[in-house]
Amino acid sequence: MAFDPGRILAADVPDTDGRWAPDDVILYQLGIGAGKDPIDPSELAYVYEPVLKVLPAFASIPMFPSLAASLSIDGMDVNPLMILHGEHAIEVPGPIPSAGTVTNRTRAIGVHDKGKGALVRLVVESVDESGSTLFTNTVGLFVRGEGGFGGDSGPDPSVAVPDREPDVVIESSTFPQQALLYRLSGDRNPLHADPAVAAFAGFDRPILHGLCSYGIVCKAVVDAALGGDVTAVRAYEARFSGVVFPGETIVTRAWDEGDRWLAEAHVAGRGTPVVTRAMISVADRVRS
Repeated sequence: MAFDPGRILAADVPDTDGRWAPDDVILYQLGIGAGKDPIDPSELAYVYEPVLKVLPAFASIPMFPSLAASLSIDGMDVNPLMILHGEHAIEVPGPIPSAGTVTNRTRAIGVHDKGKGALVRLVVESVDESGSTLFTNTVGLFVRGEGGFGGDSGPDPSVAVPDREPDVVIESSTFPQQALLYRLSGDRNPLHADPAVAAFAGFDRPILHGLCSYGIVCKAVVDAALGGDVTAVRAYEARFSGVVFPGETIVTRAWDEGDRWLAEAHVAGRGTPVVTRAMISVADRVRS
């Protein structure tokens, strides 16, 4: 197996198709914990077709075939168990429909030397049948053991939370089988289901998907800070800084910065950071 930054940057990633219907939206939103109080209208709106709304973090699902395809491009000849999802960003120009079809166009935009590993950054643009961009995902994949090749370390993180108490604090409990449910939205990595695979990767037991934690934090901020208005979000970026074991509680803290909300999340009890350097940009009409 070989890891080659130059070949990765020059690689031609084939286009993929993304399709979804209301059932796919509901399955995803159940997978990030929506609907815990099924008679609460605000929760029912995430899981019931007549009033269905689509969380902007759902943009990470239709593009997933391209993420899977990128793991086998020229220069990415590594053991998939050595690849961790390190960071993720989405741009959402407008509301995401509850059903749609897109073509995902992918390109590598950077391979950075992080010492103990390499960070591969990919952009996936998802366009509809008219050629309009419905959403764009930027993915950072941390490849363990492939650093030290002499490349640049990449841009410095640009998001840091304020030195004051947060404006909102939200606790989101996960459930023991949550990774088993979330994986049905597309990420079938056995790391999140098979105890033997998790042990091989160095974990005591299967861990929650990073994108599941990403969605949980997005929903927490949308509900607590934006009144549940999923259409208010224009962009959302975050770094995955630690693991969550299904059944633990994620505590999200968020700060109002006017045209954006900054956030970070940790695991209750253990205090382990989970999502850091998170930023949700909002539309003009909902700015403070």
